Formats: sequence, structure tokens, C-alpha cells
Amino acid sequence: METQQVKAYGTTATTEPLHEIMISRRAVQAHDVEFEVLYCGICHSDLHQVKGDFGGFFAPIVPGHEIVGRVTAVGNHVKNFKVGDLAAVGCIVDSCDHCDHCHDGLEQFCDEGVTYSFNSPDKISGGHTFGGFSKKYVCNERYVLKMPPFKDLAAAAPLLCAGITVYSPLKHWGASAGKKVGVLGIGGLGHVAIKIAKAMGAEVVVFTTSPAKVEDAKRLGADEAVLSSDAEAMAKYNRKLHFIIDTVSAKHDVNTYLNLLRHDGTVVLVGLPPEPLEIHAFNVVMGRRSFAGSNIGGIAETQEMLDFCYKHNIVAESEIINIQDVNTAFERLEKGDVKYRFVIDMDSLKA
Repeated sequence: METQQVKAYGTTATTEPLHEIMISRRAVQAHDVEFEVLYCGICHSDLHQVKGDFGGFFAPIVPGHEIVGRVTAVGNHVKNFKVGDLAAVGCIVDSCDHCDHCHDGLEQFCDEGVTYSFNSPDKISGGHTFGGFSKKYVCNERYVLKMPPFKDLAAAAPLLCAGITVYSPLKHWGASAGKKVGVLGIGGLGHVAIKIAKAMGAEVVVFTTSPAKVEDAKRLGADEAVLSSDAEAMAKYNRKLHFIIDTVSAKHDVNTYLNLLRHDGTVVLVGLPPEPLEIHAFNVVMGRRSFAGSNIGGIAETQEMLDFCYKHNIVAESEIINIQDVNTAFERLEKGDVKYRFVIDMDSLKA
């Protein structure tokens, strides 16, 4: 297969910092869209992958799955994109397209396994996929999203992962007017969940371990904010919430939040704690409550999310950085020192 050399930022070992490298991308095929990467968000899972926390580290690794760009070339059979269009790629760049999940628009649950936008075996080109910390991206048009013309395009990049990760469960479990929705944790996911849940019409209550974030939750649009270590404040919400989205990726006691649910309420986990969580039987049996999980969303739903966020002027609270500062950003991300997402201005790669 014909290839092209592309400048990128990556690493060949979990112990090495990211640095400038050259990678091979396939030349544009009949159904492909090629775009220049304008912005790429940094997700905590990028950090996990670079450190090898999830296993399956394919060297060299080029992270980045919140990718926004402008189309520079299209294949002969491409119907929905033309040169100059804004485009985006999120987590998924391929799936089997014939299992029940794919037919239902749930490519993220593909029976044969999805191809992720980086560090994933590449069924088309061989080798493995490279992410958005690069000058160009090439992808089959079925997995390329039409990026609306957000006023702050950089701050919209994190919607490609953080946005769909919270939009999908909020929609699936019916966040809407008349519903009291809890958001557990205010970080990259939680702060976007507040904005989306409010736009859906729900009353939003935030739970956080940080006193500073109690105040910030109101700025982000929350109706109420509670310090989770305040037992008296927490008790006021017993049996009051219809739904709670749990964005916490550290060890925590979910039973505390199950007890805040009304009958038939659900706590939905979208964070990825490193250790197993323990559910006490009576906390789900009493009130017919549920504990569930959700993982990103399919391509059609991701497009729906982008259009929804554009309509409601929702973007991530973002700190824009140059690619040369990415290792410092990873260090700060590990410490939780960001409000609330880093986004790389990929024009800096030209330097």
C-alpha cells in the first residue's frame, strides 16, 4: 500500500518522553478523508496508554483521539466531504460493520472489536494506528465526523471523547426536564456533563471532594453543589435523584451514591477506577436501583452530540498549549492540575 511520511509527536517506550518523530500514514484510498490536524485534545486515557497502563503498547505510540481538522484530500468515492471542510475523528476509526452492534449504530461494542484512533491494530494498513498528535490524519469517511463551525474550535475538540462519553448515558437514561441528575466528580468529563445535562433540561446536582470545585460548579451551570465529605449536606439528597453519572476514575464508595437514588434510579459509571468497586446488595434491592456503565458512543450518536453542543454553545473549559509542552501537560494532568482539559494547537508542530 502506498504511504506518506507525516510529522508527529510520539514515543517508543513507556519510560521516554514524547518527542518529534516521523510516521507512515496510508495514502488516500477511494473511501478515505485526509485532513490537516488543527487541534487535538488530551484525554486521561492518552496518558494511560503512553504509560502502558492498559497493556498492548505498540511502539512507536502517537496519542490523541479528540481530533479536529480541515480536509485536504478525499478519495474518489467519498460523498460527504470535500476539500476545505471541517472534520473530526474521535475514538473509533473502524469496526466490522456487520455485527448486530454495528448495525444498531453501536460500533463501540463491535463483536469483532473496534479499531481505535491510536495504538490499535490497523486492519487496512497493517501495523497499528497513530493518533492526532500529528500533522495529518487519514480515515475512512464512515468514521469521520462533520465538525460544526464552533466559535472556539479548539475548546470543542474534547467533545470527541469527553462530550460523547457523558452525552450518551445522559440521553440513554433520559436526562430531561423534571429529572434531578447528579454529576459525581468535576473534571474533564464531569464539567461537560454539567453543561449537557442542563441543556437537556435537567436539574443538576454536583458532588465533589474539592471545596474549590463546589463554587466552580455553579459557574459551570449546576443548580446545586455538595461537598461529598459533608455528611449532613449529603443526607439531604437521600432518595432524591433520578440518575447519577459517575465520572470518577479513582477508588470510591459507590454505595453512598446509590442511596441518593429514587426508586428505579441508576448510577452510571463512565470513569475507569483501577480497582474493583463493591456493591452492597441492599443498596440496589431496596428501591429497585441499578448500577450500570457506559462507554463512549457510536458514530451517529457522536455526530448528534456535536450538533447538540453546537446548538447549545457547549464546549470544554480548555487550556490551549503547544505540542512542545505536551510532556509538562501530561505531568500536570496526572496531578489533576488543569481546569478542565488541555488542547494542543497543532500548528505548533510546524515549528
